[in-house]
Amino acid sequence: MSNSNLLKKNSANIRKSQVRTRIAPSPTGALHIGTARTALFNFLFARRNKGKFYLRIEDTDTERSRPEFEKDIVDNLKWLGLKWDGKVVKQSSRRKIYAKYIKKLLDSNRAFWCYHTKEELEKEKKEQQKRGEAQVHFCSHKSEPDLQFPIPSPKTDSLPAGWRAPRVDNFRTKGVIRLPRKKEKIIFDDLIRGKIEFDPNQIGDIVIAKDEESPLYNLAVVVDDYETNISHVIRGEDHISNTPKQIMILEALGMRKPRYAHIPLTLAPDKTKLSKRHGATAIAEYKELGYQPEALNNFMAFLGWNPGNDKELFSLEELIKEFSLERMQKSAAVFNIEKLDWYNSHYIKQMPLKELTKKCIPYLLHSSLRANEESEAISRKSVGLFRRLPPPRNDEFEITATGKIVDIKWLEKVVRLEQERMKKLSEIGELTKFFFQDKLEYEPELLRWKNMNNQELNNNLDKLYNLLSNIESKNFASDKLMAILMPEAEKMGDRGQLLWPLRASITGLRASPGPFEVLSILGKERALKRIKSAMGRLN
Repeated sequence: MSNSNLLKKNSANIRKSQVRTRIAPSPTGALHIGTARTALFNFLFARRNKGKFYLRIEDTDTERSRPEFEKDIVDNLKWLGLKWDGKVVKQSSRRKIYAKYIKKLLDSNRAFWCYHTKEELEKEKKEQQKRGEAQVHFCSHKSEPDLQFPIPSPKTDSLPAGWRAPRVDNFRTKGVIRLPRKKEKIIFDDLIRGKIEFDPNQIGDIVIAKDEESPLYNLAVVVDDYETNISHVIRGEDHISNTPKQIMILEALGMRKPRYAHIPLTLAPDKTKLSKRHGATAIAEYKELGYQPEALNNFMAFLGWNPGNDKELFSLEELIKEFSLERMQKSAAVFNIEKLDWYNSHYIKQMPLKELTKKCIPYLLHSSLRANEESEAISRKSVGLFRRLPPPRNDEFEITATGKIVDIKWLEKVVRLEQERMKKLSEIGELTKFFFQDKLEYEPELLRWKNMNNQELNNNLDKLYNLLSNIESKNFASDKLMAILMPEAEKMGDRGQLLWPLRASITGLRASPGPFEVLSILGKERALKRIKSAMGRLN
């Protein structure tokens, strides 16, 4: 059956039964953007088909699982708006359930104990390597002398055709429980990749549990998916190799198979695996940098999927309406941070000013504390606490190490000035730091426009000082300042001779917002003080 026909048939089946998807991260690390993307696709598919979306925490790896990572996963899925149905399922609380299924497999002779030692398995692997064969174990097909312990005759009458399942009593202390291979090929229809088949000789007799109460990954996944009636397993293509093993377990337990859809992986720009060396990888890191959940969802959706038209901006509700597996690509998606910045910039521009200012305050505080780390901290003892700062009180906020109180309305003007330029909220501190500094740090050479000599530069700064001194404070608005200063700049033939020293002296930066807007926010007193300071630098 072609992939398109398979999807059409699947769409018909969806209408007959409720769709149930899941995301099942392991709490051995923070929520990775790749896992979040998989969660998004599962969420969109379930909601698009009026189904259920579940969260399962796969914490059976007790050595590496951490409660702080579990909290990170839960908190950041909520932050992204990917709300799951029902309670969070934790594998660590389901050991008795897994034990029931392990016992069922052993009692029915569909699974068996294997007591080969590590040394024996290594020897087998090396011999297979020499012969150019797949390095897998075939315990159930070895003779009695090879196994070095008695094997009862298998009860083949209760098994499907093609199965052989020797069973031994658990009389040696260190064994594992295996499922025997099938003789026929294992075939499944992937909703994205079409027909996929596996040679059982490339799989061998798979380990499904360490003992009667300790299942390995594939068995636990199968049981959990079955007990929560998962209809569609949508996951990364790196799980394709797990699928035949899970199908073997499903068939041994007589369970219905879910539909599988393996989405393409996300690669770094250099086409290698996305890792820390390429920048942030955890959702918490993007959140801390000031990326918005709307931007991340929009960006992640386009990593392997497209709507079939030129539209690029979607709300979560719009993505739900548009999403389908038919438009998933098979090839790997490439992570492009510039595209994420573009999305985030769009949502920052669209954000109401009051909301944006409130979100920027922690970053402004953090920037101020870092810039003044030698000074007395302003009622905050640690820069690391900036994400947990309370909202401002009484429309005022302490923002500098000198204890200066900043009016929120004034702060909104500062934020609005940079709203069009910001790509992420964490940039606000660096972009606007000159507003909060009592003394600017820059080289005198920054003041110079082209080939102006010191005398010309000093004269122009003096001219600026006198012009601004004669403007009343109430007229220190950008439009009025422009109306007064621009004609004076035009008289010089080259406007930069007057406007560049003005910009440099009041910001201390080579790139900054327009000087008239900056002047209106700084105010007359601070502007004159900075121009006078610039004149002093030249002398």
